[in-house]
Amino acid sequence: MDEKKCFKNEVVIKEGDEGDSLYVVGSGTLSCTKIFKGNTEPTFLKRFEPGEAFGELALLYNAPRAATIFSDDESIIYALDRQTFNHIVKDAAIRKREKYEAFLKKVSLLETMDDYERSQVSEAFKDEKFSTGDFILK
Repeated sequence: MDEKKCFKNEVVIKEGDEGDSLYVVGSGTLSCTKIFKGNTEPTFLKRFEPGEAFGELALLYNAPRAATIFSDDESIIYALDRQTFNHIVKDAAIRKREKYEAFLKKVSLLETMDDYERSQVSEAFKDEKFSTGDFILK
């Protein structure tokens, strides 16, 4: 991750711009605003504190930035580029799918499934409460 120092009122993300990075707040605070349809003035949505991340939606959905984020004071943020973000997300998805497929192999009722069918069922798992015996299906 690349460290970036922000000055007071510096715009980090501008609503409508293309997203190229996810950011994590290291120090300071940043404000998030959005101009809603029918309004000309931005609406305050959230204040980001150290440890919080923003900017992932544009990377996940390959969409323009949904809001503007600017520093309230001098801040330090850490940027994670799109390529690295995509690699991390893809790797996490693979590990999750492998965990679910391993669980499904242990279910005797499903032992006749082939690898493709097992893969399809594992995609239906919701990640909220998965353990060996406690899971939720979408």
